[in-house]
Amino acid sequence: MRSSTASSLCGCSTAYYSSPLLAPKFKFKFPAKSQRPSLSTVEFRANPLTISSSLVNHRGKDGSCNSNRRRRGLLLTATLPFLLPLHEFVQDLGAKAESGMSDYLLMKEEVTKVVSKGKAASVLRLAFHDAGTFEMDDNSGGMNGSIVYELERPENAGLKKPLKILEKAKGDVNAIRPVSWADMIALGGAVAVSVCGGPNIPVPMGRLDSMEPDPEGKLPQETLDASGLKQCFQRKGFSAQELVALSGAHTLGTKGFGNPIVFDNSYYKILLEKPWQSSAGMSSMIGLPSDRALVEDDECLRWIKMYADNQNMFFEDFKNAYVKLVNSGARWRSL
Repeated sequence: MRSSTASSLCGCSTAYYSSPLLAPKFKFKFPAKSQRPSLSTVEFRANPLTISSSLVNHRGKDGSCNSNRRRRGLLLTATLPFLLPLHEFVQDLGAKAESGMSDYLLMKEEVTKVVSKGKAASVLRLAFHDAGTFEMDDNSGGMNGSIVYELERPENAGLKKPLKILEKAKGDVNAIRPVSWADMIALGGAVAVSVCGGPNIPVPMGRLDSMEPDPEGKLPQETLDASGLKQCFQRKGFSAQELVALSGAHTLGTKGFGNPIVFDNSYYKILLEKPWQSSAGMSSMIGLPSDRALVEDDECLRWIKMYADNQNMFFEDFKNAYVKLVNSGARWRSL
């Protein structure tokens, strides 16, 4: 695996549903532009509207009409035609939310079938490289599926395999409802974390795909020092704390931070040991320059120590940062 979270979090594009520029052996299919409303986990409920006759015509003990109650009755009668369509609209939203949850569970089930522990690191890296191109200044890049056009770029070497893994799940879901590459990749990264023992990450669905590659040179370079990394992530809307939390993704894979198929806080514990300073064997090969740079920065070091001591805190912060990452720059289907 050639990339870093620095390189994981920076990288490429914007496009909307067309054939990706892949080698002939890869036949990826894209959904049509017109898709169903975005998925939701929110359920709306509404009670029937009733009108009490006492509000419409109420008389006091002396037989006189109660004008206040009468006014309220008239007002309610006047607004009833507007309230009933609203009631129907809320009911419709509830039905769509339930349908959306069903679709989400279907997608998660299919992705879980194809993402094993041994494949998790590359699938998570794919998500980082698709989303990591986001830039706040011009609102470009982000989680938009453009990675399918960018596979020949040096920083994306090796990403054809995880894309091929997700293609099987995408095809099965597409047979029931169209799904974007952006959604598939975002969910794939979340499943990769959970199957390796990490937190369960609820990823919202409904992203649109880009129809062209993102500009080049947007992923963080693995040779950046801590100051350069913080500036790069700041341009993407991420704090130093979120930079450190997302860097914990390197606990998976072959960079030398603990068990390559277990998602835990080993990354931070090993960073504090600085094994690369040893000349013994492979220890000097552990981590990327961007990983090693974090522990030399006081602000980043504070979070590294916290996550090394508290895995639950790391899991919670990683979950929140990941959702923010895969929502960055996304364009959404409307309800």
